Amino acid sequence: MEKLLDVEHVSISFIQYTKGLNQRNLQIITDLTLDVSEGEILAVLGSSGSGKSLLAHAILGILPENASLNGKIKYKGKELSQKDKEEIRGKDIALIPQSVNFLNPLMKISSQAIGNTKSDEEKKAKKIEQRKIFEHYNLGPEVDDMYPFQLSGGMARRVLISTALLSNPKLVVADEPTPGLDENTVKETLNHFKHMKEAGVGVLLITHDIHAALEIADRIGIFYSGYVIEIAEKKDFSGDGENLLHPYTKSLYKALPANGFNLTKGHQPLHGEILKGCPYYDRCEIRMDICGEKRPELIDFENKKVRCFKYEDG
Repeated sequence: MEKLLDVEHVSISFIQYTKGLNQRNLQIITDLTLDVSEGEILAVLGSSGSGKSLLAHAILGILPENASLNGKIKYKGKELSQKDKEEIRGKDIALIPQSVNFLNPLMKISSQAIGNTKSDEEKKAKKIEQRKIFEHYNLGPEVDDMYPFQLSGGMARRVLISTALLSNPKLVVADEPTPGLDENTVKETLNHFKHMKEAGVGVLLITHDIHAALEIADRIGIFYSGYVIEIAEKKDFSGDGENLLHPYTKSLYKALPANGFNLTKGHQPLHGEILKGCPYYDRCEIRMDICGEKRPELIDFENKKVRCFKYEDG
């Protein structure tokens, strides 16, 4: 499988004003590394409000003006500049946004799905393709002349997915696509991502829903306090979690109701709270002295990736 996306040591920070005109640089994402191949679903799993959605915005080049981005984002081996991102977004790389509010409330569905066209011939061709994809997602012709407020939650989600696929993208970035949906609509939405995978599309699923991640992902990246601390295969989330490496990943798995609902005391540090050392230090049962003084790197260990000093000696 061809590797589509490489995110290498990416960090994202914001300049904030505190009292008066004092400035501070608030680090939200620190040293984030992951990759997605064609025909693969990689889920980035993290708590709500942790900043993981910024990854989607960084890939598409739609970060706010006060954001600072460091590190490399590559598509098919080429490092992307801001201009590159603007040229390929909505084409090679498509975004399925978090909220249905991304739909323009004043435009009919067909018009905003097709977008701007240069000629009547182009508009006609796009209309034919739009109708074909909409039919695939059970959106009949009547949907074309509807406004967003006339759609059910499930229909709106299908419109967002169909619109993203209209450009025949190679990579789809899905940012929290399931919150607020009923169980049947969630299942339907996840099935759509499975179909994308079967068609050879790479999917980056950004979510806080561990059940959704375990349902469809091939690999799962665990996001904690601005870091990916482990990238594990779906099969590793089984048994007693003995194949998982990082203590936080294990605690997350054991906290599931099916696994005894065993909770770990403490909370995930907020942005700006981590002064030095491992972000999981205060909650870790296997911490060492070095963990409080130095931040571990994301390393390869037995064909997996983990950020923990326990595995640095192999």
